[in-house]
Amino acid sequence: MKIYPTDNSMPPGNSFGPNSVVVLMSGGVDSSVAVWILQKQGWNVAGMTMRIPGNAGTAGSKSSPGSDAAHVARSLGIPHYTAELEEEFRTMVISPFVETYRSGLTPNPCADCNALVKFGLLWDKIEEVFGPVDLATGHYALIADREGERSLGRGRDHGKDQSYFLYGIHRERLKNLHLPLGGMTKEEVRKLARSAGLPAAERKESMEICFAGEEDYRKLMEDSPGDPGTIVNEEGSLLGFHKGISNFTIGQRKGLGVASRDGLYVLRIDPERNIVVAGAREKVFRRGVTAGKVNLLLPGLLYPGAVLYGKTRSRGEPARCTVLRSGNGEIAVSFDEPQFAPTPGQRLVLYDVDGWVAAGGIIEHGEEADEWTQ
Repeated sequence: MKIYPTDNSMPPGNSFGPNSVVVLMSGGVDSSVAVWILQKQGWNVAGMTMRIPGNAGTAGSKSSPGSDAAHVARSLGIPHYTAELEEEFRTMVISPFVETYRSGLTPNPCADCNALVKFGLLWDKIEEVFGPVDLATGHYALIADREGERSLGRGRDHGKDQSYFLYGIHRERLKNLHLPLGGMTKEEVRKLARSAGLPAAERKESMEICFAGEEDYRKLMEDSPGDPGTIVNEEGSLLGFHKGISNFTIGQRKGLGVASRDGLYVLRIDPERNIVVAGAREKVFRRGVTAGKVNLLLPGLLYPGAVLYGKTRSRGEPARCTVLRSGNGEIAVSFDEPQFAPTPGQRLVLYDVDGWVAAGGIIEHGEEADEWTQ
């Protein structure tokens, strides 16, 4: 990885000085407003943009996240730097993304990028180059002191809340992390950007995976699409054929290529037998969920019998659940109400009643029966 000044910024190797914060900038309205707010709060701000596969622009393109962010930085009078980490990103995010799909699981590249790259490798490199420094982003989530502990919580705008994707940050990093937009709605952010005259005020929001368009991400796997196999029902009867299990995820309805009067959903994926099992929608709900590689943010809340609120996907409200087991990097919970398609490879994130993140981990499996919870 290499960090270098984008324009005539302070060269790497110099400390930013006291009260400094580096803002990870995409050139969009959220990170631009984050910079503006921190400046108003008296911080010494510098911008940093990651150069990764898919965001560097192409020949003939008018802009890229790096050039957009540099333009915003100039307009705000702050230094701007570029972090070259294309190879590291391929190794830590893209390759696992592809391999996870090929193994019949469903990856969450945004959570991986946050935990491993932005708030891991990149932050370490920034401090190696510039010395200890705080970090900030334009994520919609809260950072605050909770009963003496620095905590991560849901953003005020629950429709935009991104705490689900941030659960993997190490506890000790929270004291030096700033999320200025956590108490704002998206419309408030745009209104502030307009009033401040920020060049990104009207920039459209991208909902795509940063390194591949939302509809094109499976093109990453075209070089090794996997072997054709069968789609069967729960009894094992043949329903149709598939071109590779990497094209499927638990709970999926569209794209099965199998006609059904009532609609079919992916219930299970068996990579060893190269089989996709499909069935009725009600068959994909689960009460019990087990997750591994757990990151603890409020460990005092994790004990058998504890009542928390869990999410098995980024959208929607956390649902009430009870902790059954916790320890050795694993956690098992039982939801009061069955949840739609808890998907292996995705994330289970647990909150307390006030919306503060207690822990999160990678979903290993879900179980439907009450017997499992007893």
